[in-house]
Amino acid sequence: MNLSKYVLLTVFIAFVSCKKTTETTTAKVENSIEFANGLEIHNYNDFVVMKVTKPWPNATKTFTYVCAKSNKNLPDSLAKYTFIQTPVKNLVATSTTHISSIVALNETDKLVGFPNLDYISSADVRQKIDAEKVKELSDKHSLNFEKTVDLQPQLIVGLSMDSETAKFNQFEKAGIPVLYNADWVETSPLGKAEWVKFFGVLFDQQQKANEYFNNIVTEYNNAKKLVGNVTNRPTVLSGAIFQDVWYVPQGESWMAAFIKDAGGNYLWSDSKGTGSLSLSFEAVFEKAMNGDVWIGPGEFTTFDQMVAANKHYGKFAAFQNKKIYSYSIKKGPTGGLIFYEDAPNRPDLVLKDLISILHPNVLPNYKPAFIEALK
Repeated sequence: MNLSKYVLLTVFIAFVSCKKTTETTTAKVENSIEFANGLEIHNYNDFVVMKVTKPWPNATKTFTYVCAKSNKNLPDSLAKYTFIQTPVKNLVATSTTHISSIVALNETDKLVGFPNLDYISSADVRQKIDAEKVKELSDKHSLNFEKTVDLQPQLIVGLSMDSETAKFNQFEKAGIPVLYNADWVETSPLGKAEWVKFFGVLFDQQQKANEYFNNIVTEYNNAKKLVGNVTNRPTVLSGAIFQDVWYVPQGESWMAAFIKDAGGNYLWSDSKGTGSLSLSFEAVFEKAMNGDVWIGPGEFTTFDQMVAANKHYGKFAAFQNKKIYSYSIKKGPTGGLIFYEDAPNRPDLVLKDLISILHPNVLPNYKPAFIEALK
């Protein structure tokens, strides 16, 4: 065999060997997510495959992201998916729940833009907003295209209510990847909070995200045990009238799960679904007129506001007994509701708030994190 043929053969064998080694790294790796239904994280030696399997309710589409320090030597089978170089250097977020995860991982310096900055309550991020390190990107109900492109973020963490994703497609055409975060679709308290691991992958902070989340799981389960054997379960109603319709959480919803775990008897716990029921005032009054506790009366923060809006609220026993509690009282410096920003990421604190309301003797002298008595 002459030298040239020998060299070609050697190169071919090396190529095949390398190819085989690369492809075998895609052998099945277990999903490390425990509670979230719409997120999968598969950790390989040199890269992470992250899947968003339920980007919106009733979704039939899955988004797959391949995250690594470099896209060299990645298996060819992954070439069709969006590649994200990690750790991410900067990004644009679109929901305040994203802010809470970014804060938890101490990565606020990576945030460069957000729509409707007034919604953000985090002290750390507000300092960066004041220093003009985080830009306003609002354009009515979406991201301003020109302002966002001018920032040249490495990626956008977006959310979509349904399969209509045209508002984000324009950014992808401009070379900015959009990663769909579906924490809001989750219906279990711990499932929603586990999406902090989504950002753990992006920032190459998986260990930190895991430790943070594991602590929340421990705190949540310990709190739940405090009321595990209670025999008295106060009845709970929720919601308020909006444009002649009373919306109450359905029995399989996020809030219904909290009330159950806090030792409460939610009056619509037997209803199916994870969203809201649309009821008349009369239907709610018939079922809940003697309810013990009222959690989340819309945006109301005082009893006077409630009767000014509808005098019939005053007929409920919970109103008469001053047993109404709201998550709309605690606000950030620019009016953002702290509950919307931080509660999804801190279900342990939400649960303790509710336990202190439903079973005050269990957590004496407790200071609520989110949910306070109406004034």
